[in-house]
Amino acid sequence: MLQQNNTPQSGMPAPAGDFFGLGIAPKILEILERIKFKTPTPIQRKAIPLAMEGKDVIGIAQTGTGKTHAFAIPMIQQLVQKGGMSVVLAPTRELALQIDEAIRILALPFGMKTACLIGGAPMRPQEETLRRRPQITIATPGRLIDHLDRHNLQFVKVTMLVIDEADRMLDMGFSAQVDKILKNMPRERQTMLFSATIPAAIMQIVNKYMKLPIHVEIAPSGTTAEHVVQELYIVKREAKFRLLSKVLAQFHGSVLIFIRTKHNVRKMTRALRDIGHRAGEIHSDKSLGQRREALEGFKYGRYRILVATDIASRGIDVTHIELVINYDLPQDIENYVHRIGRTGRAGRKGRAISFATPDQRMDVKNIERLIRMQLPVVRHPEIPAEEFDQTQAAVGFKPARPQSGYRHSGGFNRYHKR
Repeated sequence: MLQQNNTPQSGMPAPAGDFFGLGIAPKILEILERIKFKTPTPIQRKAIPLAMEGKDVIGIAQTGTGKTHAFAIPMIQQLVQKGGMSVVLAPTRELALQIDEAIRILALPFGMKTACLIGGAPMRPQEETLRRRPQITIATPGRLIDHLDRHNLQFVKVTMLVIDEADRMLDMGFSAQVDKILKNMPRERQTMLFSATIPAAIMQIVNKYMKLPIHVEIAPSGTTAEHVVQELYIVKREAKFRLLSKVLAQFHGSVLIFIRTKHNVRKMTRALRDIGHRAGEIHSDKSLGQRREALEGFKYGRYRILVATDIASRGIDVTHIELVINYDLPQDIENYVHRIGRTGRAGRKGRAISFATPDQRMDVKNIERLIRMQLPVVRHPEIPAEEFDQTQAAVGFKPARPQSGYRHSGGFNRYHKR
């Protein structure tokens, strides 16, 4: 039986910066110490005590701020103390695998089993895993319903449900599937929603399936990652690839490039390889194995560049990404926040560069309205001025004031930290 620990074992008052005082059991604290988790993030500090009390929670925080452990820690403790089952829903295979990896580190020392149910993977191994009665199931909605329809699992013992990246879940058309899953869940359960953005559509879930949820808002919905410098190039469509090649030459670290369509991801990957870059690609037409290979190759340096659709805007936990490039602006403006959140993670500095064509003035304004700031407009000195200046003047783009704490300098027209 786990015991909660509100002070260090020495009996002295808890240090302000660590996990003591959050009601976490000593054995879990030992695991956190072993994996070098020393200081809770703001979302963890606020959400964990509420979750420990069994409250329904809506957590709003920027991407990369530790939301997974904000629900994983209380989940493990609740299961050890009270039994039952927990289910975590995630919108993409990559995110589900990442959550499963994080939870297993906490669960295995207690002898708990997890199941990761994702589309694109064979059904039979998943069925065998479910026969071993895992206490924790992490799944994408479609595959979870497949197993539910085949009677491979039941929800009668579910005591906690977590919906991660809830806004993305609805954007990807999972609304009906999420509704079906929730209808099959026991009414007496704890429910938690986590995301960087909480649009109005999620309130339907809140009103129908949550019990007086407590909002934990670390930053307003749409707030961008704190350590990311953002820049905007206004450029003619035919000059975009030339600009991209110049920008890539300025950086030497890992680069994540977002493109709207699968077809153009394939074209871009080939074009980058043709000019000598080590590039991988990830989109929904790739098999699970291919997506895993691309992500692992990017994570461990086999590929310097990863070209992706918005499927990679969440669920990529690679801490060393130096630069995110929005080669195409996102179709859903809220994905801008998630895209640029792939850099500047774990307290590191990052940079996000967006390309916009002259006819995308309103798209830019909508993004700026979401993030509550103007994007600094910059020009690359090696691209002819007419590709920038005339287009900016024609559509009314004006160089924006830099973000607080940055100054404009000459040369590459960049904003550098004071």
